[in-house]
Amino acid sequence: MKKVLMAALLASCSFAAFSQQGGFSSPETGAAQGGFKGPGLVSGVISVAQAKTFRDDAWVVLEGYVVRQVGKELYEFRDSSGTINVDISDKYWMGQNISPNDKVRIEGEVDKDWNSVEIDVTKVTLIK
Repeated sequence: MKKVLMAALLASCSFAAFSQQGGFSSPETGAAQGGFKGPGLVSGVISVAQAKTFRDDAWVVLEGYVVRQVGKELYEFRDSSGTINVDISDKYWMGQNISPNDKVRIEGEVDKDWNSVEIDVTKVTLIK
């Protein structure tokens, strides 16, 4: 029994060593550095109008202003293209004090319901 256990332990250790060698690399980026590099998710900042057209659970980055609170953790977010409700849990404010005059970058997922679209925010960054 001890030999079988030792063999299983050695096999799992050697598998772990091989699995930590990096991730996928697209032809444009060369050698793998530890994660996916290539086409796929939208990268960069998009507008509120664009975010409203994205599919449910799409990852988005927006820049604009949190203009008012409309619920316990629900806020109205505005940029030059329009407004959208954003759900920001208290922990994602990270101690930052944000006013309607402060430009912020928010990152999160599109949350589409039957007749509404909002962003579930996971990061709020004050832009200086």
